[in-house]
Amino acid sequence: MGIVDEDVERVRQSTDIVKLITEHTQLKRVGRRWSGLCPFHNEKTPSFSVNSEEGLYHCFGCKKSGDAISFVRELQMLDFPSAIEHLARMSNITLRYTDANEGAVRNRRKDLMGKVQQAADFYHEYLLTSPDAGAARGYLRQRGFDGEMVRQYKVGYAPDTWDQLSRRLKLSNKDLADSGLGKMNSRNKQMDWQRNRIVFPVFDERGDAVGFGGRILPGGEGAKYINSQECVVYSKSRVLYGLNWAKEHIVATNTAVICEGYTDVTGFARAGINSAVATCGTALTDDHLKLLKRFTNRIVLAFDADDAGKAAAERVYEWEQKYEIEVLVADLPTGVDPDDLSRSDPERLVASVTDALSFLEFRLERELGRHQMDSIEHRARAAEEALVLVGEHPNVLVRDQYVMTIADRCRMDPDRLREMIRNPRKQRGVKVKEAAAVPMPQKGSDHVEDQALRLLIDDEDGTTDLLSEFFFAAPMRREIFEALRDAPSVREAVDMLGADEGNLLIELAATTDDDLDAQAVLSRLVGRGADRLARDLESEMRLGGNIEELLPDVKYLRQWVIDLREPSTDLNELGPLADWIAMRGAPTEIE
Repeated sequence: MGIVDEDVERVRQSTDIVKLITEHTQLKRVGRRWSGLCPFHNEKTPSFSVNSEEGLYHCFGCKKSGDAISFVRELQMLDFPSAIEHLARMSNITLRYTDANEGAVRNRRKDLMGKVQQAADFYHEYLLTSPDAGAARGYLRQRGFDGEMVRQYKVGYAPDTWDQLSRRLKLSNKDLADSGLGKMNSRNKQMDWQRNRIVFPVFDERGDAVGFGGRILPGGEGAKYINSQECVVYSKSRVLYGLNWAKEHIVATNTAVICEGYTDVTGFARAGINSAVATCGTALTDDHLKLLKRFTNRIVLAFDADDAGKAAAERVYEWEQKYEIEVLVADLPTGVDPDDLSRSDPERLVASVTDALSFLEFRLERELGRHQMDSIEHRARAAEEALVLVGEHPNVLVRDQYVMTIADRCRMDPDRLREMIRNPRKQRGVKVKEAAAVPMPQKGSDHVEDQALRLLIDDEDGTTDLLSEFFFAAPMRREIFEALRDAPSVREAVDMLGADEGNLLIELAATTDDDLDAQAVLSRLVGRGADRLARDLESEMRLGGNIEELLPDVKYLRQWVIDLREPSTDLNELGPLADWIAMRGAPTEIE
């Protein structure tokens, strides 16, 4: 299910990207492009370029690039459908969905979120003004919440009544259940879900209210926390408390701190760390990681120290590889939660994040720390237990570094420990995984190929007819050339390409430089092609090819290589040569 492709394209074509971006940063026309300070990172010299004709942007500083849709997604931290809907509203476009019911479903969800927002407003106002909420206000003051924090997090109080909220909002039975605000009791009467509790509204990443976490007051009955039930608008495995406030700080610091409770998030903020979010009464899930991956690739777990140490190692390592993230652990004092530490020792709380340890290092330090090191037997036992943890890591290079750590701490022979890792049958409990594959980086191409592609993007006269794939030795540039040749527009060429090639094409399209000399660029490119083909033919002769047949072609090409050291003044003159080279040769990739 999704938005109809034609409507997505209508939104893209109807959006004036320069107008959209100038709402966030000032742009100045520079030749055929627009330039300004990047809205995604701090800079003093403009490195942000916009191609208004193709609807594309690129920052040469932070390397962010894309079109109007990706700009909105990046700046407002929205998913793809939400970004389309945002731009559609700006252009007054009515969207259609691939599933006939999807529009109705989304409208239903939007209506229910409106009711949850009304509930948040009701609870918040009740806390601020009602005499019945005096005990709640006093408790919050004791926990370090001043009026500013209460208003910032829209903290509220659910009165000690059965149905005051549902009566105030005049909810139908179905709306009450579908919004997660209440249920029908055994007597078929409406009953509010939160009663006599301090309530923390839970907002999704866009800032829409979707649920609540209710904390019992001292002396009250029942569970310490009651969270909203799973319903149409709320799924605890897909929501992180505080992400609506933290997302900009997460992007700025490239770090997301994940804790357990609502007051842990506010405690981190009290200590000056505004990038904390919390799971809402559930374990960390893949959906949570997918959500955070949109903002950062560095995750710090700030759970209870023992709980963090017991986290499933295989799952953490799988997350690191699957989502290309780094998972670290905040070294919190045992038995102290972030909220308490924010009030008793905020500097220690900050240090726990600043000095966060890798997941394996944290577990290893805990394991070695619980052993005595006063005898050979104790040190051997510590090394044995520590090797079990190291053996779980999938990367052999990482394992070897930690083997050295164990050897130093336990005063053991590192080669003996390596042998125990390599041959787990000889070592009780040591499990070893295959090393993680490390992809090799791609090589770039010569600058002239990028210049030629930019001529093609700007549709310089004669460029399309003159060039062929042979003249692009670098595979990535050749793919971009073929996409530009076959697609009706640069935007559609981007869609035809892979992520790396598409990003490079966007960068080239946004490059601000209108001083390219077409004759010089194309002369150099064709000259390079002539030189490459001449070398191929010379190699063929050395391998036993027909010298009488090949030598004239080599001499012809070598003369052109010399002649083209000075740019040709007539592109028509290059046409026959370029055609002959393309037919005579074959694509050769850069080694």
